[in-house]
Amino acid sequence: MGMGRRKPVRQEALWVATHELPRAGAHPFYDRVNEILNENDFDDFVEDLCRKFYAEKVGRPSLAPAIYFRLLMIGYFEGIDSERGIAWRLADSLALRRFAGFALTEGTPDHSTISRNRRLIDLETHQEVFTWMLQVLAKHKLLDGKTIGVDASTLEANAALRSIIRRDTGESYDEFLTRLAKESGIETPTREDLAKLDKNRKNKGSNDDWQNPHDPDAKITKMKDGRTHLAHKPEHGVDMKTGALVAVTLQPANRGDTTSLGETLQQIDANLVAVMKDAAAAEQLNEQVLAELVADKGYHSNAVLTDCAEKEIRSYISEPDRGTRNWTGKNEEEQATKSAARDAVYGNRRRIKGDRGKKLMKQRGELLERSIAHCYDTGGMRRTHLRGHENILKRLLIHASGFNLSLIMRKLIGFGTARGLQGRAGRAFSAIFDPMRAIEAAILRRWTVAMEFCRQLPKSFPVQATERYAA
Repeated sequence: MGMGRRKPVRQEALWVATHELPRAGAHPFYDRVNEILNENDFDDFVEDLCRKFYAEKVGRPSLAPAIYFRLLMIGYFEGIDSERGIAWRLADSLALRRFAGFALTEGTPDHSTISRNRRLIDLETHQEVFTWMLQVLAKHKLLDGKTIGVDASTLEANAALRSIIRRDTGESYDEFLTRLAKESGIETPTREDLAKLDKNRKNKGSNDDWQNPHDPDAKITKMKDGRTHLAHKPEHGVDMKTGALVAVTLQPANRGDTTSLGETLQQIDANLVAVMKDAAAAEQLNEQVLAELVADKGYHSNAVLTDCAEKEIRSYISEPDRGTRNWTGKNEEEQATKSAARDAVYGNRRRIKGDRGKKLMKQRGELLERSIAHCYDTGGMRRTHLRGHENILKRLLIHASGFNLSLIMRKLIGFGTARGLQGRAGRAFSAIFDPMRAIEAAILRRWTVAMEFCRQLPKSFPVQATERYAA
């Protein structure tokens, strides 16, 4: 067979019959996702919800709301961090074209169309889509709502530290250091002079003094890996029975856990109340929603525990080692406050030392970290390409909806993403052949040990005994 050569320029056919276009087999994962969405009338729901954002008669060709939300879910299922990457992946994949409802002869939307829809559709609508997904979870008995765990993470912002400016004067970091150097008597400071001046300066990365002009919502903070970046803080509320993501909030990265918890608890309450408005979903919920709170020691404080006690929420929050506590107040009012805090702290301490508390502490590391890892590491959102909390939260809500949808898929077919389904055939073959390989390896090891033992025997040892032992 002769070797062919690639032609640098190919003349494409002027007319192509539709039956000659390449056809790919349906992707079983995305077809099953569409079945779930269609069974619950997702398209009609989002079209009625987003009708107010579209012109009735005139306007540019629009992207249907059902397609827009499906594209953001693709970002979770495929682990794509940017809208530009989603648009490119959609244009490249025949399976995703079918999932979104595009024919082979149709053009797919570019990233600017996706981002325009995101800007026009408000945050409340994205929140309603997230709540709708919670109702679907409840119908599949994947939402309990009684015991909720809370944990936070950090997202690297789409802004650079070298671009920060002073809040009071608008100076850049280099201009600020140059001014300090001149005030200290150095007329023409070098880079070494500026570095030496900046080395021992305190609070040089304070968010009270500095901000990024392109993304004022991004805050200077230390990431989980120890690096310092401009970042945002997402906080998750997770159902400790099913692993469902009940609420997602986005807050400043420099806000402490004990401060950010209040907003997340309010969102959890609002979402569970909205789910209970659907009669079919409310039947599957626990009668006593948000009755228990599970968190790590970053959320432990007198104010948090007292607030939980007032709301009749049983707290299971890890307690840091603070040594001996002083519960004596200077006056009656302060003594009453400290007494209430003491009772709340001791009650929480007693609960986390019990059998249920120890079980929840183990589950916290599993379920809370899993939602964060799936959404931001394998889900591709650890570094955001958007700016402003509203824009980022819109993307996070639909990203989290994809995570919740993956729980339903895992219950139905055993896999939560299309990538997890790809290795299914390989794992099936491994399940068959791995035991055979293990038996073969065990026989080989025993034969090797026997032969090594025979080599070490003295030459006067009877040959028949040696052969019998080897056998």
